[in-house]
Amino acid sequence: MANNDFEARHLETLDRDLGRFSSLELGTASLSRPLVGPGLAFTFILLAALAAALLLGFSGNGPIVVVAAAFGAYMALNIGANDVANNMGPAVGANALTMGGAILIAAIFESAGALIAGGDVVSTISKGIIAPESIGAPKTFLWAMMAALLASALWVNLATWIGAPVSTTHSVVGGVMGAGIAAAGLASVNWPTMGAIAASWVISPLLGGLIAAGFLWFIKARIVYQPDKIAAARRWVPVLVGILAGAFATYLALKGLKHLVEISFGAALGLGLAAGILVWLVMIPVIRRQSAGLENRSKSLKILFGIPLVVSAALLSFAHGANDVANAVGPLAAIVQAAQSGAVASSVSIPVWVMLIGAFGISFGLFLFGPKLIRMVGSQITKLNPMRAFCVALSAAITVILASWLGLPVSSTHIAVGAIFGVGFFREWDAERRLRLAHVARPDVPRISPDERGRRKLVRRSHVMTIVAAWIVTVPAAALLSALIFLAIRLMMG
Repeated sequence: MANNDFEARHLETLDRDLGRFSSLELGTASLSRPLVGPGLAFTFILLAALAAALLLGFSGNGPIVVVAAAFGAYMALNIGANDVANNMGPAVGANALTMGGAILIAAIFESAGALIAGGDVVSTISKGIIAPESIGAPKTFLWAMMAALLASALWVNLATWIGAPVSTTHSVVGGVMGAGIAAAGLASVNWPTMGAIAASWVISPLLGGLIAAGFLWFIKARIVYQPDKIAAARRWVPVLVGILAGAFATYLALKGLKHLVEISFGAALGLGLAAGILVWLVMIPVIRRQSAGLENRSKSLKILFGIPLVVSAALLSFAHGANDVANAVGPLAAIVQAAQSGAVASSVSIPVWVMLIGAFGISFGLFLFGPKLIRMVGSQITKLNPMRAFCVALSAAITVILASWLGLPVSSTHIAVGAIFGVGFFREWDAERRLRLAHVARPDVPRISPDERGRRKLVRRSHVMTIVAAWIVTVPAAALLSALIFLAIRLMMG
């Protein structure tokens, strides 16, 4: 009996000790989980530097290229973490895609866009911000490009951390401008180009918001508020999907495939028109079949917009990969060229290994850190459903086409987020309008108090202010940071 008591106490002590070990393991796991992402990101950066070392060695300017490869990988990770959310956020927020599905599709199409249609030749001084000859010695140019690359990456990393989607293009522009000013003075900057970029801070979100709101108004007026919603959807959804297809065919021809074949604006429009008509005709029987048996209510309409929304998100990712990979690898390619030739050129070819760093870095950054910004863009600014998210995707493609036609520089980030603002503010206006109409029809119904109306706002003002503030300070912040890094490098290198 005593022996049994001893065994019972022994087992109780053992269970208590095992419980402590289990708690310790769980605590260790919860503490280490946040370190997995940064650890994998750091591993990727080391692999990029190792690849540069194996290919170019450590002789001459080799060490500079190795460090620059690490900076380029770091920038690519940040582009994936921040910029790609604009393409996938609306689809995830509308529940047309799961987070895992969005990350998988974006990773495939971002990489494909970068590797298939990424620029073979890019401007070394990011869109003509600085004249190469003004910087002087190639060594100074190398330091300036390294400072620009690191500064823009640090700024995008900070913006991701605070939850603000910013333009990586503007970050690179600010970095190049700051390093250029520190190296060669204010006269080296192309100020008219900088003025046009500053104008895009206003043009991009306004155009995006107005176009998205216009399409949402059309969908509500022609489909949602109609007595027979399903019949209206059969008539208009194929038209809207055809417009989307035409817009994306034109968009990809202008922005995604321009590096493969030379396409004029007129030819791109013709290609888009043909694609739009073809898809419209194909979608008529498809929508008729999809809508068979659906109830006559707004919720049923979401099914009809789901697949076009997923396809548009994939195409946006392809075009983004083709265009914005240069933000990560453009300065790196310039450093590689200057280090190998000992001269500064106005344009350079991007080596395959440099393009791979950009393509895979964007995908890894999205996979490791993208969900935070995807949730912000998709659901925390305003509530999206497939119809609203469809309007955002359509607005993104059409705004880029309009800007290309007018010759205006625009930011895809600002367009997408501006479109989401436009959709949200239109919903607020429409809700207020319907309340006024209801009050006219039923004057006996008491009006909603101003406090209650304030609580019913459909766009979160705090996010609006955070994002707009981040947009405004992106170029000057990246420029100041880049100038400080350049001066520090020059001081260290003598």
